[in-house]
Amino acid sequence: MYTPPPFKSDRAASLAFAEARGFGTVSAGDGVKPIASALPFVIDHAADGTPRLAFHVARHNPLAKLADGHASWLMAVMGADAYVSPDWYVSADQVPTWLYQAVHLTGSVRVMSENELGAHVDDLSAKFESWLAPKPPWLSSKMTAGRLDAMKKAIVGLVMTVEEIEGSFKLNQHKSDADYAAIANAMAQQNDPAAQAIGKLMVAQRPQLDYKSGAPVNGPAQAGSTS
Repeated sequence: MYTPPPFKSDRAASLAFAEARGFGTVSAGDGVKPIASALPFVIDHAADGTPRLAFHVARHNPLAKLADGHASWLMAVMGADAYVSPDWYVSADQVPTWLYQAVHLTGSVRVMSENELGAHVDDLSAKFESWLAPKPPWLSSKMTAGRLDAMKKAIVGLVMTVEEIEGSFKLNQHKSDADYAAIANAMAQQNDPAAQAIGKLMVAQRPQLDYKSGAPVNGPAQAGSTS
């Protein structure tokens, strides 16, 4: 992942972002072309602290045959993103850009054992059912044994041993306080929920600014690039 220094996220923050998001696009090469699928995942850690991603694909998905435990795969995790118009800046001579959060996790992938797959199904559903509280969580035990077994036979569980974590959180960190506040204000005024989310993230990064006027509450404006 190419990441200019102002936008580079550290390893812990990048992994925490991916874990909270829990959904991404995994890809691998088959020797001719890349194969990719969008899917949910959960993260745990090996005894030595190495992060592991657990996910599954349909048994007929070409990715299932590529998990040899050696080849490197990529999981790309995206957050909110939004377009920025040059007209929204205070400073002149700006250019269009895009704000976003993205994390890339890279590592070898192996196939789960049958026992691991059952636990994975429960772990995955538990993670996302928790988002729906106070709704009582769905449990795999609600399914008949035959139906649950058939479902597990239709999928292949996979585990990535994460060897590299890269994060790019592009939120206009390199801009002056005046330009930064102007863009955060513009994001908040858009109808797009993703743009609004970006605006909230920007405010959280520089809470000392006066986002009504765009002026800093304390101290001089920060020097920044115009690109």
